Amino acid sequence: MRTVTATHASRGFSDLLDAVEHGDTIAITRGGRVVAQIAPAVSTTGSALRAALAGVPTLDDDLEGDVAGATALLTTDESDPWRAG
Repeated sequence: MRTVTATHASRGFSDLLDAVEHGDTIAITRGGRVVAQIAPAVSTTGSALRAALAGVPTLDDDLEGDVAGATALLTTDESDPWRAG
């Protein structure tokens, strides 16, 4: 983990984001103590939930409907929702 001051973070925010995008975690200090951390985002598209639910036996029709309704709300797009394209 890399540590930078709040002043350095504000002046070089784009560089910090580049480092985080490449997997680094950045600790930001103010007055000599850590006040924040910036870390790579974890993908949350629902793939892990879908995989976990794939092997769950159906207990009754109501539960099956509830699970189907919940999984229908999950996105199937594995891409980054913030990236233009």
